[in-house]
Amino acid sequence: MILQKKTYFVFIFLLFSRFLFSQEIKRGDAYTYARKIVDTLASNSMHGRGYVNGGDSIAANYIKNEYESFGLRTFGEGDYYQRLSFAVNTFPGKEFFWMYDAYNCSPDITDWIAGKDYLIGGASGNISCDLSTVIFDSMYANDEITFNKFKKKDLKREFIIVDERKIKDKNKKAFYTKVKDNYFNAEGIIEVVDKLTWEPSQKVNQYPTIQILSEPRYYPTGYEGTVEIENKFIPNHPSQNIIGYVKGSVYPDSFIVFTAHYDHLGQMGKDVYFPGANDNASGCAMLLNLAKHYSLPENKPKCSVAFIAFCGEEVGLIGSKYYVEHPLFPLAQIKFLLNMDIMGTGEEGITVVNGTIFKKEFDKLKEINTENSFIKDVKIRGKAANSDHYYFSEAGVHACFIYTMGGIKAYHDIYDRAETLPLNEFQNLFQLITKFGMYLQE
Repeated sequence: MILQKKTYFVFIFLLFSRFLFSQEIKRGDAYTYARKIVDTLASNSMHGRGYVNGGDSIAANYIKNEYESFGLRTFGEGDYYQRLSFAVNTFPGKEFFWMYDAYNCSPDITDWIAGKDYLIGGASGNISCDLSTVIFDSMYANDEITFNKFKKKDLKREFIIVDERKIKDKNKKAFYTKVKDNYFNAEGIIEVVDKLTWEPSQKVNQYPTIQILSEPRYYPTGYEGTVEIENKFIPNHPSQNIIGYVKGSVYPDSFIVFTAHYDHLGQMGKDVYFPGANDNASGCAMLLNLAKHYSLPENKPKCSVAFIAFCGEEVGLIGSKYYVEHPLFPLAQIKFLLNMDIMGTGEEGITVVNGTIFKKEFDKLKEINTENSFIKDVKIRGKAANSDHYYFSEAGVHACFIYTMGGIKAYHDIYDRAETLPLNEFQNLFQLITKFGMYLQE
């Protein structure tokens, strides 16, 4: 009986091991390499690939080293870097926010956790003060009369709490927009949201803004508390695009270009960083997988293939705009550009931005997917200035942007982590892109 049990458990173990092994084979080399890239770029050693503790420079150096390991060529006699600078507001110091319902509960400073309960607005400046609040609610957004009644309040020493989540009326939303833009010159603005979402800024406002989660602490009564923000505005932050290429064997002066941005949001204070696994360590993983693929002798391309990792996407598509204005080879030599951003899921397929504009290329991509059943769907979308393809297509380059759909919803928050990013369709998507690349080579 004991021997039978042991034999049974050995059989189950071998069956389970075989299943795991088959899953790894199915995922393939592209998945394995992508997992390594995402785990590295989204780690705390990269400081969110932003502008505190040199996070973006650390990430750039890592990508440059990968380029070198593949033997990618550089343009001209320089290295892989295209250097530039831009303004950015950063938060390297202490960021503290604490608020309590002065009428219904006693103070508890342990309740408020940065990143989980609140975020400091990206354009906030230095401030350290106790705060009292006034609530701007639907009663004051009914019409101009009630709005002006609110305007008569003395708000210069107050933080205005704004909650527009349930407002559908466009006229009422206009009032909320005015308040969030600090129409009343209040000391600060606190916005109640269902999801915390952070954005960096290239400017510093005269007043701080703070996002707070709606649950469990928001009650329509009023609050008191404390806020402390230490910002550092950098007027000329040095950064770089990272560019390499594989020379074509037949048409070396004709280029296919793959792009992805490597920067993310960085840190908010000393303790909170934004990993940016899906946005856009996953896109970098695809970019590097493609660079590795085309650098192999058996995949030698007929056209030249360039790989560009952009900086400054999160602060306004700065790296790609700079490249379009300072190209390392004529833009007219680009046959097609494919930009990749948010490549870590894919349960619902992918969306192709600019698909309606470059319908021929979109139709071919969709046809390849249909013939091979790589991913669930290839959906079309029109023009949008939502990633690094934009300035290229505005300059006349055939350029599309793809992103995956479905799965986790973490975006511009502390939950976009490597350990929860599945990369479940990554291998199939890599195969789709390389087959599409074969079409572009012709």
